[in-house]
Amino acid sequence: MTLSSPRVLAFAGALRKGSFNRKLIALGAERAHAHGAEVDLLDLAEVMMPLYDGDLEAASGLPPGAVEFRRRLSLASAVIISTPEYNSSIPGTLKNAIDWASRPPNQPWRGKVALLLAASPGLGGGARVLPDLRKVLSGIGVLVIAGQLGLARAGEAFDDAGKLKAEALAKELDRVVGELVDVTRKLTAG
Repeated sequence: MTLSSPRVLAFAGALRKGSFNRKLIALGAERAHAHGAEVDLLDLAEVMMPLYDGDLEAASGLPPGAVEFRRRLSLASAVIISTPEYNSSIPGTLKNAIDWASRPPNQPWRGKVALLLAASPGLGGGARVLPDLRKVLSGIGVLVIAGQLGLARAGEAFDDAGKLKAEALAKELDRVVGELVDVTRKLTAG
């Protein structure tokens, strides 16, 4: 990795194969690569973890999924997360992954730059989950950039090839991903 090529870990906070957030994160990863970043597109299903339990951690350490997630996170200088909104907040699977990965020692979230995306079939476009996720990540030392994208009516937003139908949305996604890559380059350069 060079200073001009930040490494980005991109993943959706959804496990469902047909998830709108999986489609959106694929496009975000594609745009990050187009902006010159090295991209690691992670499927959270590859790093499954039990529910966080301090007794389990004390008895047997981090589960293998958490170890792998932390490894991949530690290799990245930036993160893109596309999340659904469950009951007006962060999905349990995503929050659980964040919690396991944030355990000491050498908590790998600290110092990362993050871009938040959300896709929802409703009109809100993830408007309630984005501030909650921003708060959680900021609390563990992540610099969450100001730009973000909430995609409303996601069921109507993608064409058959998985691209965004609306040119304005595609341009906005490109803009916020470009902002992430630019901020990360500047921070890692000095």
